[in-house]
Amino acid sequence: MTEILELINTMSPFVLLGFLLAGIMHAFVPGNLYSRYLGGGTFRSVINATILGVPLPLCSCGVIPTAMSLHKEGASKAATVSFLIATPQTGIDSIIATYSLMGLPFALLRPLAAIVTALTGGLLTAKFSDEKAAKSTITVARQENKEGKSFGAKIMAALKYAFVDMMQDIGKWLMVGLIVAGLITVFVPESFFEIFADNSLLSMLLVLLLAIPMYLCATGSIPIAVALMLKGLTPGTAFVLLMAGPAVNTASMLIIGKVMGRRTLFLYLLSIIAGAITFGLIIDNLLPREWFSTTIAGAHAHEHGGFSYFDTACSVLLAILLINAFIQRHRHKHHHCHCEECSCNVHEEQTVFAVDGMACNHCKASVEKAIAAIEGVSGVDVNLADGKATVKGTFDKSKVIDAVTAIGFSIKEEV
Repeated sequence: MTEILELINTMSPFVLLGFLLAGIMHAFVPGNLYSRYLGGGTFRSVINATILGVPLPLCSCGVIPTAMSLHKEGASKAATVSFLIATPQTGIDSIIATYSLMGLPFALLRPLAAIVTALTGGLLTAKFSDEKAAKSTITVARQENKEGKSFGAKIMAALKYAFVDMMQDIGKWLMVGLIVAGLITVFVPESFFEIFADNSLLSMLLVLLLAIPMYLCATGSIPIAVALMLKGLTPGTAFVLLMAGPAVNTASMLIIGKVMGRRTLFLYLLSIIAGAITFGLIIDNLLPREWFSTTIAGAHAHEHGGFSYFDTACSVLLAILLINAFIQRHRHKHHHCHCEECSCNVHEEQTVFAVDGMACNHCKASVEKAIAAIEGVSGVDVNLADGKATVKGTFDKSKVIDAVTAIGFSIKEEV
């Protein structure tokens, strides 16, 4: 328990700062910026997708509907793959958190590795995938008009996104990562990893085998990587976890294979796996070991270096925000509309759909956008807690199913 609290105290100030910067980006960056520069199968579109994706605080589940929507809006398949690889590996929040626990070398290498692997995946897709970018088969929902908001409204939107929406999306997985790190520290003996002492490649393959199918967010993977290093695994192996864990999981593989084809899925996985192993071997064999071991040792020493009122206050604030996010996320689950008591139109047709696969607010927003764009839909309310989408208006139900399926989710009408 002490190890978990020490990790939280060290990390919490940087996590809060990272979330705040992510909220500012969300509120002040124009909503159509990403789709505007990702069209065409050119090298420039791949570069644009990579550069735009690296700072975004999207997890590996949230990036899927976002990328599928961009693909439907006209982004090339190569650009979409680059975006899918670059975005979940890192973000402005995880870069800052990486620096807090693992030091500057790891913090610089994470975005560099994301850029290299994203460019590689995009270029491979452009060369070997013969399927052209999908043309829009659904009308894209209108982007939120951020330019029309006042400065104060944008600040409030930034704070809500940072400390409510992102807490709902990432907070749970961050806590899971911290708990797993604490369990590794307490219960895994150092002798367990001695068999990998002289074979870093074997340890990297083992980490890949465990990390690829499971869900790890870019921030939540950090304490696990630290715990593994403290138990004796090499910095390169820890870096493989930081790359592959957030970049891919079982759900993302299934959706990419379904929407973009098996060849694209193969190139996507090849880029991530080859990139992770290559960077891991470079770190272990070509870069000075003290760059990584001293920073981890320093972070570990800082955890035991004494009580800090500021760090503790940040940890308390982070806990309060996480509790509030949990309450906000599940409060709506128990809300039921009673038409005689509210202002909704009792004469308007209302259909409820069950949507499977939503895991965060980005997933929810993508589903709402896809449904709202359909002709005849006058209102849509997606409940993330129970996976229900309530759609109002006179519309073709099959178009709702097609639109949501196109961005990677399963959907069916509730009977």
